[in-house]
Amino acid sequence: MTGAVDLSALKERATTPPPAPSGNGAAPSAAGSGLAPVVEVTEANFEAEVLVRSQQVPVVVDLWATWCEPCKQLSPLLEKLAHEAGGTWVLAKVDVDANPRIAQAFGVQSVPTVVAIAAGQPLADFQGVQPEPQLRQWLAAIAQAVAGKLSGPPSDGADADQPEPEDPRFVAAEAALDEGDLAGAEAAFQRILDEEPANAEAQGALRQVRFLTRVQSVDPSAVAAADAAPDDIDAQLQAADVELYSQAPEAAFARLIGVIARSAGDDKTRVRTRLVELFELFDPAEPVVMAARRKLAAALY
Repeated sequence: MTGAVDLSALKERATTPPPAPSGNGAAPSAAGSGLAPVVEVTEANFEAEVLVRSQQVPVVVDLWATWCEPCKQLSPLLEKLAHEAGGTWVLAKVDVDANPRIAQAFGVQSVPTVVAIAAGQPLADFQGVQPEPQLRQWLAAIAQAVAGKLSGPPSDGADADQPEPEDPRFVAAEAALDEGDLAGAEAAFQRILDEEPANAEAQGALRQVRFLTRVQSVDPSAVAAADAAPDDIDAQLQAADVELYSQAPEAAFARLIGVIARSAGDDKTRVRTRLVELFELFDPAEPVVMAARRKLAAALY
């Protein structure tokens, strides 16, 4: 696995520095390090807690699952060693079932899988349970490999008062959005993507703006019209937009999944494409999205 993992798809623009310890009862970090030794990582905070953090200290990513018995042996041992290290390296715990994109990025084939990240890149990895002496040797080798190559942990949270300057391109796009200028906001976010095609925040913002633009032209009575014409694909698509805009994503997803289940050919493909577009307006780990994806899979297969 080492050196072959593509983490770029999980990168998002960092708007704030990685968070300092929250005082939630975790063991204290090393004196003055300002780093929590163990963090829970999701797709939403992966960049800040793994990629950005690994510029300071090695991040050991523990990819586990609730149903995995070996994980119940390895994870507590890793946590113990992380607390002992006191912030000289950070343990990032990832539930692979709740965060499938992270598991996919690492090419996880079985759990537990453990990957050490330094300077944003995989450095070493292993699978399965390891005895404590072997883990200590592995961690010592990681420390030796990165010695003098990382910036080191912040001192007493000194970086917490130094927020990154706002990107003026996003400031301009968000100002247009605040003013109700959807066309201007769309053009601004598109310019960012023209410069940075992989910018995840701009991608997400552009999807949101395009959805808002589309829903502005939909008649609010579209839901009633769709209920009266269940075979009218256009009516169903418009009704789903209205339901989602009205903060009823479950209804919107259920409507389109129902249409997919009773459709075929181009109609089925068209509705499925729209449903995936609506999914992309949310964090993939949102329970409502995960539940809808399971229902979609059942409808398709």
